[in-house]
Amino acid sequence: MNLAVPLPLAGLCRLAGVSRAGFYRWRGEAPAEAEEMELRDAIQRLALEWPCYGSRRITRELRRQGRRVNRKRVQRLMREDNLLCLRKRRFVTTTDSDHGLAVYPNLAREMTLTGIDQLWIADITYIRLETEFVYLAVVLDAYSRKVVGWALDRTLEARLAVEALQMALDKRRPAPGLVHHSDRGVQYASADYTGLLKTNEITISMSRSGNPYDNARCESFMKTLKYEEVHRTEYRDLAEARAQIGVFIEKVYNRKRLHSALGYLPPAEFEAQLMARNMEAAAPQLVA
Repeated sequence: MNLAVPLPLAGLCRLAGVSRAGFYRWRGEAPAEAEEMELRDAIQRLALEWPCYGSRRITRELRRQGRRVNRKRVQRLMREDNLLCLRKRRFVTTTDSDHGLAVYPNLAREMTLTGIDQLWIADITYIRLETEFVYLAVVLDAYSRKVVGWALDRTLEARLAVEALQMALDKRRPAPGLVHHSDRGVQYASADYTGLLKTNEITISMSRSGNPYDNARCESFMKTLKYEEVHRTEYRDLAEARAQIGVFIEKVYNRKRLHSALGYLPPAEFEAQLMARNMEAAAPQLVA
């Protein structure tokens, strides 16, 4: 290297392993351009990772990284860089409530939740592959919004919903008294499904006829899944769809995606903090 030829500042920063903004801060300077470029780069990285995030969630994620930013500034930079969210598509329901099976009253709308495993919510949606449709059944904890059970297959028969419920039961092992809420679809009214709920001492709740808002939290998850995973991916076959949707549910939605209703925490982190608070509150009683 010829030291007679001066290196540009960017090159020196790379050699030293520091950012330009960090160098300026060390010198006691804070040029607006350097800070703006560093922030813009961080926003662009988040927007690439989370194409459906708006300025509110991007701002929250930046703050979780330790950056001091306000939403108006983030909104301005996103607008300038044309970092727009994906356009939403219409949601289509897949359950059929025109059947002669027993239905149950809506208990969920009267509940005030204070913790996990008090209310589970369930729903089914379709996923389009290259040459066929497949169907996804999910069970969520209504308090933490965490997906606790799911199943993906070619069938809309009750066994699809039963498989998702069984996964939830195996993972959570809820105490008696849990309420399970769904629409009035034949899958959820079937003897296999209601029998499994009753065997585990779970109370059954169903939406009012023709009222999609009764199960809005579960449908909100389905929309998130469609906009952030399904509509961005072309699955070759059922195996690939099951693998990639599984990764989205378990590793992205449950563990990384910020949820506004949870104080902009991912569901798994929200549950972990809740458990820590409960243990801390119980500690003095155990000592006594």
